[in-house]
Amino acid sequence: MLGALCLAVLLGYAYGCGQAAVASLHVPRVVGGEDAVPHSWPWQISLQYSRNGEWYHTCGGTLIETNWVLTAAHCISSTLTYRVVLGKQVLSDEEEPGSVAVGVEKIIVHENWNSLLIVNDIALIKLAEEVQESETIQVACLPPAGQILENNYPCYVTGWGRLWTNGPLADVLQQALLPVVDYETCSQWSWWGIYVLPSMVCAGGDGVISSCNV
Repeated sequence: MLGALCLAVLLGYAYGCGQAAVASLHVPRVVGGEDAVPHSWPWQISLQYSRNGEWYHTCGGTLIETNWVLTAAHCISSTLTYRVVLGKQVLSDEEEPGSVAVGVEKIIVHENWNSLLIVNDIALIKLAEEVQESETIQVACLPPAGQILENNYPCYVTGWGRLWTNGPLADVLQQALLPVVDYETCSQWSWWGIYVLPSMVCAGGDGVISSCNV
């Protein structure tokens, strides 16, 4: 999948939106992803569902307010109970310092979400309580409405997705650089053609990295 949701990260004051307390080790190019520096993406969350008394990671997401999370619509099922875990680096570390689990008050899936066309794949999660920002938990910055990222703009995907096709989920938070591909290029027939819409963001394209399952 070449489509990726990118958030423009703007630096602010301490514990302001998009301000990580720990610097990321960004490299010019990442092949296949790599372990992220612990807590360098403090707005990253793990969306988890309950089954037989246990919690399981299903999708990533972004903390956009102290009580709101942005995630993908395809991650949501009306039959499941969810929680959001923040400040996480290693999923298997249940006692990880700086991490907290918060219940979900409500979930809003985009009214025009279409699973066949994969359009409007977005959902909002309202947390049962506001979280306190810290070195490990911070709010991301949302880009201005209508902003279009230029070709090759550096975007990162982060999450605990599969390490390879049909492989295991990552236990340690991963990061990978996926430069933006502009609409003019991505809508060519040799790319996605009519399947890509102007409202989408294309990224990557070298056939090496995929943002699926992150």
